[in-house]
Amino acid sequence: MDLQEFGKRITKNLKKVIIGKAPALDLVVIGLLAQGHILIEDVPGVGKTVLARSLAKSVDSTFNRIQFTPDMLPSDVTGVSIYNQETRKFEFRPGPLLGQIILADEINRATPKTQAALLEAMEENQITVDGVTHHLMQPFMVLATQNPIEYEGTFPLPEAQLDRFLLHLQLGYPSLRDEIRVLEKQQSQHPIESLESVASNEEILEAIDATKQIYVSDAVKRYIVEITSQTRKSGDVHLGASPRGSLALFRTGQARAALRGRDHVLPDDIKALAVPVLGHRIILGPAARMREFNADQIVRELAYGIPVPGGDFQTVQS
Repeated sequence: MDLQEFGKRITKNLKKVIIGKAPALDLVVIGLLAQGHILIEDVPGVGKTVLARSLAKSVDSTFNRIQFTPDMLPSDVTGVSIYNQETRKFEFRPGPLLGQIILADEINRATPKTQAALLEAMEENQITVDGVTHHLMQPFMVLATQNPIEYEGTFPLPEAQLDRFLLHLQLGYPSLRDEIRVLEKQQSQHPIESLESVASNEEILEAIDATKQIYVSDAVKRYIVEITSQTRKSGDVHLGASPRGSLALFRTGQARAALRGRDHVLPDDIKALAVPVLGHRIILGPAARMREFNADQIVRELAYGIPVPGGDFQTVQS
């Protein structure tokens, strides 16, 4: 399977709706191929919801939106068993989490108990309701959003939940030219209304399996672990990235290499992904906060401070 062509097909389709955000779209496709979930942190109105809807339409997957509020219960997300008087049995009524592309809108507005309802689904691709396990459809991907400005009435995501997100990204405001194009494209109707699917579920699953076969040399594996390990040793970091962070760098590195037409991962792939993969997984120490550092700056400095390994990173022919 030509993974580069596959990725270009999806990205081109997303660009019909999302204008001028090529790096963010690249990360979304990487997350899809790496079977990960994405946390989008940005201000309202920049296209977070539209991005999730566009992705679902592009890959012909079911799309469910969960609008989180403080009064939402876990059963509102996972579903509930209701007693049927005719059959005298409990019947499971699935919640919005039982879909494929899930938009968890304003996830930090939900209480910790409701946020925790997502953990099992995000990590194990299943949910358990009343002792019964329900497996989720594949592919399954959560795109969660949160507003970085508004803190009143919100519940910050705990470290365990943040660690479940493969990537953290921001869309940002469009440029002047791109915003004019947005106005022009939506003059008569929203472009998402005419967006068509360009990949089937079978193709997605085949692409995911093919991505796992991308070769990662021992030198690149060591480079991945060294970057993650440095986040635990830095004096500016109170809590560093866990081994799940190393695994996330490994998987996203494979996906990035595949989208660029290579059958092997380069150190440049890892360096480019270090910030969106590790930035949200670390907790800064008091000294770093006083100097007004942020997690992305720390990870960037660590990644660029580690010597890039040399050697042949391609598959060794037997």
